[in-house]
Amino acid sequence: MFQAPAGNVENRLCPACGAAPSLGLAEAPQGAAKPSDGAATEVSEHAQRGGKKPAGRLAMWKLFGGWLLVLVLIVSAARYWWPAAKTDSKPFTPANPSRSASAQSDEDIAFLNTSLPKCAATLSGFLVAGTPETRNQFVLSPVATAARMARFYSLSPLFTVDPGSLTLISRSVLVLPTGRVIETCWSSEDGKMIDAVFREESGEWRIDWDHLVRYGDYPWALFLAGSGPPEGEFRLLARERLADARKKAKAVSIVMYAPRFAHPGETGFQSPEFLVPRNTRDGQLLDAAFKLARSGGQVFGSQLPNLNPGEMIRVRVKVRRGEVDGERKFEIAAVVACHWYAVDDPGVVPAPVSGTKPDDGAAAAPVESKPRLPNLKPDRK
Repeated sequence: MFQAPAGNVENRLCPACGAAPSLGLAEAPQGAAKPSDGAATEVSEHAQRGGKKPAGRLAMWKLFGGWLLVLVLIVSAARYWWPAAKTDSKPFTPANPSRSASAQSDEDIAFLNTSLPKCAATLSGFLVAGTPETRNQFVLSPVATAARMARFYSLSPLFTVDPGSLTLISRSVLVLPTGRVIETCWSSEDGKMIDAVFREESGEWRIDWDHLVRYGDYPWALFLAGSGPPEGEFRLLARERLADARKKAKAVSIVMYAPRFAHPGETGFQSPEFLVPRNTRDGQLLDAAFKLARSGGQVFGSQLPNLNPGEMIRVRVKVRRGEVDGERKFEIAAVVACHWYAVDDPGVVPAPVSGTKPDDGAAAAPVESKPRLPNLKPDRK
């Protein structure tokens, strides 16, 4: 009807039926043309394209969009306020958890980030090596260490640890008299724990092998049983007996244990009691080391968690075995150091021995103690 010629409303008639425009629903007169099926289809498609959507469908889309916005806001808030926690299937519980590598300076942290990958590669190469000769290339002073390694592994098993199962749980920069080193602690999937020290030598990061294996001239258990040489140097764990009751006694009473590789919380064979006079340099060193441990400190200011069991300290000592009246006896020939690092500095400064003047240089120099059992004779074994 809107195709009628323009003009007065009265003269605008529908060209199909000839009737005037009407708002009513009058029936089309007889003979009026009916829209074809194609026209009906065209009108239907037009309605679908341009017609308004039903109100119910629009409300549904609005509801869906609202819920989607709410979910996005919830997820964003959760990520901001509750960041993802770092999980560890085998949490590390050191004896002194308050001490950690978080106290390192920015310079030390940058140094660690640069050097740790090289240290990890060295440790991995050392562990996968199948012979002492192959492992020798990864240790400090390989030429000087080769003889000790050969003797050690001839009496001790060649331990094996899968480097792929190790996870670094603690690291720290430590300044020793020989220079700056990196000390690390690694945990394996089967519960082993390894603390390794690395030092740069000839442009490569090498392992402090003596510290790693807790080197001793002879297996501690066999030495106590009377086998091997009558005197040897050992890296052991020392425990002070009756520390409170004997704090005014003239001698420090200690018992020493063999450490267990990869199991720092456990100890091996126990020695007899050793009485070390407090007025000797050895006694002063032990006294100072035990006091430092009780205060929560560590030698050279180490920031690594204290892995020693109980209130034990690490010692590097020379022990002599002999016979007195047919009975096997032991004595400490010298306390070389109160740590296991491959340096001769004792790690603690003893108080001046009674009757001498304080001298820091003299106190720091290692001096062997005189034998305290004058009749001690080497046993026949």
